[in-house]
Amino acid sequence: MMTNLGLESSIVEWVIEYPEVQGVLESLGIDQSCQGKSLEYVCSQMGLDPHLVLKQLHEVIEEDTGLDE
Repeated sequence: MMTNLGLESSIVEWVIEYPEVQGVLESLGIDQSCQGKSLEYVCSQMGLDPHLVLKQLHEVIEEDTGLDE
C-alpha cells in the first residue's frame, strides 16, 4: 500500500495528506475535525469496522492517483 497512514493516524492527518478522502468520511458520518483522534478510535466509537473504512480510503486514494497496486 502506498499510503504512510494507517488506523493509528488521525482523521485530520488523512484529510491533510489525502483531501480526496473527505467524501468517504462524510458519507460515513465521520467528523473530520474530531480533535486528532485516530481513525481506528473514531470508527470503533461509531460502530464502524475500521479495516473496512481503511480499505475504502485506500480505494479512493488509488483512484485519485491513478495507480494500480
